[in-house]
Amino acid sequence: MIRAETIRDRHEAFEAADTITLDETQRHRRRMAMVSDNGIAFLLDLSGARLLREGDGVVLDDGRVVKVVAKPEPLYAVRGQNAAHLLTLAWHLGNRHQAAQILSDHILIRREPVIREMLQGLRAIVEEVDAPFDPEGGAYGHHSHGDEARSLTAAHSHHG
Repeated sequence: MIRAETIRDRHEAFEAADTITLDETQRHRRRMAMVSDNGIAFLLDLSGARLLREGDGVVLDDGRVVKVVAKPEPLYAVRGQNAAHLLTLAWHLGNRHQAAQILSDHILIRREPVIREMLQGLRAIVEEVDAPFDPEGGAYGHHSHGDEARSLTAAHSHHG
């Protein structure tokens, strides 16, 4: 079976032989048999578990690269009344250990009615959306983001 032991970062240039469309849970892997969108079967065999990001390339041992596509999932887009309110909402979500993708004007989270009710009680605007989900890696994760998203840890460390 074809093996894949290396991931090309999404910011590197590469030519993709195919794509593989996976939701966020399916993209968090270390070792698993996979099949690309057009039928290339391979064994993902990484040294450690990691979250494959939209645009990353899975390098097959025959030299081909399969580009990762994030499958849209049912999510909530959470918006605040203003930037400070959005940060407060982000704090409440983090306090409840919710996986979250932080964007400049909203937060994406998995749909969960109890959390929606809490957010609406805090005057958040909560909209159901279907979108790719690329959550923050957490304080000890090895995920980095571009200008569109920032970790809350970085936002809180610059208040002095």
